[in-house]
Amino acid sequence: MLTVFVGCAIFLFLIDQIYAVIHMLEKIAVNANINIVYVETILKIIGIAYIAEFAAQITKDAGQGAIASKIELAGKILILAMAIPILTVLIETIIQLIPN
Repeated sequence: MLTVFVGCAIFLFLIDQIYAVIHMLEKIAVNANINIVYVETILKIIGIAYIAEFAAQITKDAGQGAIASKIELAGKILILAMAIPILTVLIETIIQLIPN
């Protein structure tokens, strides 16, 4: 419990810096004329990665390595599922660049 509490406290302490980074990335995306949906999806993917890593580390600290591995696998699958629209657009863009 102490590990979870300390981890959450650290996260809450850093929330202002996290907000600043997210705001900066959104501002750059708008200036670069990038669809904000893609930026939001990438930020969600990053969030999933951090949450999955945090949960896996807590589980490992509790001595449950097998469950930690399953949490990491679930995080990777969620990331892959969320990345499909971005990968689709990327592949379509590459195909359009290839001359016929």
